[in-house]
Amino acid sequence: MPKPTASITTQPGKAVSQLCPNCGLCCDSTLFADVELRAGDNAKRLRQLGLTLVPKGRNKTAFAQPCACFGGSLCGIYQDRPERCRQFECGLLRRVEANTMTPNAALKAISETKRRVEEVRGLLRSMGQRNEQTALTHRYAAAMSAPIDLADEGAAERHGKLMLAVNDLMTILQRDFLR
Repeated sequence: MPKPTASITTQPGKAVSQLCPNCGLCCDSTLFADVELRAGDNAKRLRQLGLTLVPKGRNKTAFAQPCACFGGSLCGIYQDRPERCRQFECGLLRRVEANTMTPNAALKAISETKRRVEEVRGLLRSMGQRNEQTALTHRYAAAMSAPIDLADEGAAERHGKLMLAVNDLMTILQRDFLR
């Protein structure tokens, strides 16, 4: 694939405004089940803004995904968001900012990924995992650990489809978003 030419150079910050409102995978529990706070994050202020903070491990605090402050396309507390949220840049964003990928190519990758996420969510719902406020990975773990009802002719097939769909999704997430 040829490298983009200088004519598509993305100005600093412009890639964020092009990609992030069309994505949200870092906020909707697709990429992360929770986000740990860092030193300097104002836990009291974050609680006031709507985040439910929970202890995680020893001396750590986190908030669960999907983020309560995510409005589907934009962060409701963008100016006050936690440090980890400020620092996270997905692989697509980094490639667009480095001019090794066009914004249009990144938007196509986002669209395809979101289609696959919806496929996984649909399969999870068909297996009784309907709580959209629970992280995708937790819903998947619950669905896969539940006993298969052998009286339900489609149960084993749904399990298999879910396993394959999650495998495909994880491959895309690792390749495009987490590197």
